[in-house]
Parts: sequence; C-alpha cells; structure tokens
Amino acid sequence: MSLKSERRGIHVDQSELLCKKGCGYYGNPGWQGFCSKCWREEYQKARQKQIQEDWELAERLQREEEEAYASTQHPQGAQSLTFSKFEEKKTNEKSRKVTTVKKFFGASSRAGSKKATQETSLNPGQLGKERGADNLLRDLKEIFTPPWELPSPTEGNATQREAKVQEAKAASPISRQVSIETDRVSKDFCDFLKTYHKPGQEIYKQCKLFLEAMHHKRELSIEEQSEYTQDFYQNVADKLHARWKVSPEKVEMAMDQIEKYIMTRLYKYVFCPETTEDEKKDLAVQKRIRALHWVTPQMLCVPVNEEIPEVSDVVVKAITDIIEMDSKRVPRDKLACITSCSKHIFTAIRTTKNEPASADDFLPTLIYIVLKGNPPRLQSNIQYITRFCNPSRLMTGEDGYYFTNLCCAVAFIEKLDAQSLNLSQEDFDRYMSGQASPKKQEPESWSADMCVGVRQMYRNLDLLSQLNERQERIVSEAKKLERDLIDWTDGVAKEVQEIVEKYPLEIKPPNPALAAIDSENVENDKLPPPLQPQVYAG
Repeated sequence: MSLKSERRGIHVDQSELLCKKGCGYYGNPGWQGFCSKCWREEYQKARQKQIQEDWELAERLQREEEEAYASTQHPQGAQSLTFSKFEEKKTNEKSRKVTTVKKFFGASSRAGSKKATQETSLNPGQLGKERGADNLLRDLKEIFTPPWELPSPTEGNATQREAKVQEAKAASPISRQVSIETDRVSKDFCDFLKTYHKPGQEIYKQCKLFLEAMHHKRELSIEEQSEYTQDFYQNVADKLHARWKVSPEKVEMAMDQIEKYIMTRLYKYVFCPETTEDEKKDLAVQKRIRALHWVTPQMLCVPVNEEIPEVSDVVVKAITDIIEMDSKRVPRDKLACITSCSKHIFTAIRTTKNEPASADDFLPTLIYIVLKGNPPRLQSNIQYITRFCNPSRLMTGEDGYYFTNLCCAVAFIEKLDAQSLNLSQEDFDRYMSGQASPKKQEPESWSADMCVGVRQMYRNLDLLSQLNERQERIVSEAKKLERDLIDWTDGVAKEVQEIVEKYPLEIKPPNPALAAIDSENVENDKLPPPLQPQVYAG
C-alpha cells in the first residue's frame, strides 16, 4: 500500500485499502496486500507446489538409492544368497530410505497406517515394497490433514479412536487448573452452546479436539499454527451453514464465541512467541515513536484542536483505547479497542470542524494518536490479530476498515521522512537527533479559555528548550576554555624553554666553610690567649 503525502496532509486512496486481487474485501499488509480469503488461496497454492516438489524429490531419492543398491550387488555372489536373505536386505534398505525421507519432511505426530493389520499377511518382498510408498504418502497426508477431516469413530476403529483421544486428554496440560478468566469464559461458552442443541454439542467436541491438536503442534512455526486455526474457523463455519442450516447471524455469533473460547486458552502460547521477531519489531517501533516525539498536529495536518476541552477529553479516551488493546486476550476484543479508538477520533474531528469527518482527516489523526500514545507491543498485537482473528471480521465491516487503517498508520510511521511532514531534510535530521525542536506556540497567541494544564505544559516545554540552549552554550564555552588552557600551557612551556636557552644556569663549586674560633687551627696560633677569669678576695 503506497502512502502519499500532500500539502493538505496525509492521503490514502480508499481503493488501496482493498485486496489487491480485486475481490472487494479489505487487504492487510501482513497478508501482502491480500484479504484473508485470497491470501489463504495463494498460500494453499504455494503449499501444494512445495508438497509436489517434495514428493518428486522423494521419488528421485528412492530411484537413486535403488539404482545404487542394485549396482553394488555382484551377479555371481547374489546366487549364493537365499531368497529370504535377499528380500530381508532389500527391506532393510528401503526402510532406511523411508526413515530418511520422513526426517526430511518432519516427524508425524499421529498414529500409524490403516494397513498395519494387513502387513503381517504380506511376504517380505511385498511388505518392503509397499511400506515405502504407503508410509511416505501417509506422512505427507497426515502433516497437512486437520483432525476434523479424519474418519470419525463410526467410520473406522471406534475403540482405538476413543482410546487415543482419552490418552491425549490425559497427557495434555489443558486439563490443568485454569485461571478465573478462563473458567468464566468456559462457563459462558457452554451456556451459549446450549441454545444450539445438537450443533452446540458437535461444536464443543470440535473445539476440544482442536485444542488438543494445537497442543501437539506447538513445535510448528507460528505461521503454520495460524493456518491451522484459520482452517478450523472455515471448517466450522461451513458446517454451520451447510450441514446444520444455521442463519448467518447465528453463525457469526457462534464464531465469535468459538474464537473467544479457544484463544483465551492459546493466548500465552501464540501471542508474541519466542520463535518470531515480534518482540524485536515492537522495540523498533517504540524506539521510532519516541524519536518522533517532536511531531506536532500541524505537521500532520491533523484537524483536531486540543485546546477545546471536549476535544481534549475525547483525544485522551482514544489514546486510552489504543493502549488498552494490549491488555485484551481475544483478537475480537483487541479489534473492539481499535474500533472504539477510531470512533473517538471521528468524534474529535467532528467537534473541531463542526461537520462530518472524512477518511482523509481520519488517517492523519490516527497517526497522531499512535505517536502520542506509543501503544505497548503494537506490532505483536497487530500480528496476533492478523494470525488468529476470525477472518470475516478483517475482510469486511468497520472492524476490518479501522484495522487496515491502523496497519497503514504503523507503516507510515516506520517510513516517515522529511517530505511527509513538509520539512527540509536538514530540519528533520536536527529534530530526530535532538539538536533542536520545533518552535512552540507563543504565549501571546494563547486563547483566554485555554486549559491551565496546557499552558503550564507549554511553559515547561519552553523552559526545557531554553535550558537545552544554555547547556549547549555551556558545553561550547567549556570546550573553548579547554582549548585555551592547552594553548596557554604550550605557550608557557615554550617561553620557559627560550629563557633557559638564552640564559643558561651556571652552577659554581661551593666556597670552603669558615673554621670555628676555638678550633685547633695553625692559622690561629698568633692570636692572644683568651682571658682567664680572676677571683679577688675581699
């Protein structure tokens, strides 16, 4: 979906929101622009092509191994072998080949072939020949066959079937003690199915089998689990329509309850799994939105005036809804948060303009709400809805329309550039790096009825801007002072060196010390003797 930037604001042609195959349903970036129905068709074609290629590869490997085996056998030595030993060797070689091919396609989680009881009646040669083809075909079918399409207990071995189901239930952690919310959802689901009588019993049974099957498919990729879930939705809806003749309204209600029941249990296993890059994308989007904190409504041409108290309150509610989406566990509840947020946006636009809001006004405002709210785990929530929501909700209706616009808003934020905001590249780079911020609203232009909190917010922003400028000046002056000190030190050292070179310091030997008067010295012999004290008797 291409996003266009015009002077009047962000514009997206409504035709670009639809499926690119032209079916009339809403497309989704997570499905490469297709709707759920067309994406499933494309996925099935690609998967069938892959299966065919894998099958051809398996046959080629089998032929090559048989030719290699035949070439290693000596004609004369082969006659000395008995027929039974020869067949035993051939069977072992083919069994090894089948094991190799099974590892190539992935291990199967289901039971063995239906012809297991007949293998004992075959001779070793027939047993080895049929085991390779039957096991390979069985593994390929069982990998891609949902459990509800397998033969029912009345069509096959009922005792063995029921024993396997009971064994799976006993080993599954789903039967452990559930949370209060899960228990409540289960009770509501059972009460709801009572109104459907016999179809309700079959729906409950299919849901339990599906949950058990999903427990054994946790090692698969999230895309395969998503496809498995979508197949289950489609299968149940088709049965309600064709087999039990349920009205479309009741089918939609039943699908909503089924989605709520199964996704409440699977949420912690399929939401933002560790095998995907959802968490990495969440962090990237949050970092991107934090870097765009300086974007103003005027840059996006948002027709919303937050100075109006009623509009400001509605904007807060819209932000609350988009943030609350992360706290929901069911895809339909997350979609409800997106829908509620979108309706608040239309209310804010209508209150500001005093006229009905248009689609061209909605998308820029939604982008502004996402930038201002910075919802947690935004990409994970979008991927979760795309993978496990009832596809009919994403293809049509207001839920699908608002969800498609949210995907467009996130894509726009990820690719936001200077041209999209009608800015020069220099200004955009300065704003993104934090070196500068857009000019704030001047106090003289404030209206008299502006909210006190908004005024204080602008004053604080202006103060922070001034402090930032002062800090930049202080850093600049500090660097200049550092350079001056270095230059002064170098200058002083240079002057001292010049003085030392011009007036070198001469060190003379010390003069001899003067002898004491009373010391024995030859030069003092000519001096008169010292006076002696005399005592007079009186």
